[in-house]
Amino acid sequence: MLGVLSDVGNVRKTNEDSVGYFESSDFDIYAVADGMGGHNAGEVASQLAIKVIIEYIKKNHNDLDLKKILSDGIKCANKEIFEMSSQSDALKGMGTTITICFKKQNEMVVANVGDSSCFIIDQNRELLKVTRDHSLVQQLLDNGSITEENARTHPNKNIITRALGTNELVEVDLFDVDLTNIIKCILCTDGLSNDVTYSEMYDIIIKNDNEASCKMLVDLSKSKGGRDNISVIVFEGECRDDRNHIRE
Repeated sequence: MLGVLSDVGNVRKTNEDSVGYFESSDFDIYAVADGMGGHNAGEVASQLAIKVIIEYIKKNHNDLDLKKILSDGIKCANKEIFEMSSQSDALKGMGTTITICFKKQNEMVVANVGDSSCFIIDQNRELLKVTRDHSLVQQLLDNGSITEENARTHPNKNIITRALGTNELVEVDLFDVDLTNIIKCILCTDGLSNDVTYSEMYDIIIKNDNEASCKMLVDLSKSKGGRDNISVIVFEGECRDDRNHIRE
């Protein structure tokens, strides 16, 4: 069973996060996006990104190069968002993060731009982060200026260094994941990962079904403040006969 939930949180008036998925007998797609921009521009950017990328993959999924399909789909979305932003004063400067999984049997490619995250839980019962944030805090961590503990409460943790739609060209990070012996996969925006620890995330997901896990994770994040929009998707890892849930 797939778990999907997006919540406005406790503080924001609008939800600029978007979630999307497509499941079939041949391949699956799961995506989260965290939009930014004035008025409702962030919501427009995040929704458009997911729509364009999923449609691109559906049209080109027979190509054997999963990385190229995913990268090209994201670049198409970047172009559409950038052009729409350039043509409208109301949408000027809008952009979005994107983290998306393209899964065929036990092969999965993960792509990200920005600071939304992909995690996996493996057979050793360990929660591992697949993606790497494109953020100021991550840069400070990389050069040793701050510690992991400092990063969790850093005042500039919301500053991202790469986004979809803010420039004519975009650089996409791609990761290969062999799903053999992977129990669960998790996608989330930083509204969740900023407030919920790895151990809390692991404990909830490993003890509950995917749908219940999403609700419990969102509720936990909101109990800790819920200052941002919160989105999460939890789905099965290794492809097994008793895990096939097909939705067209």
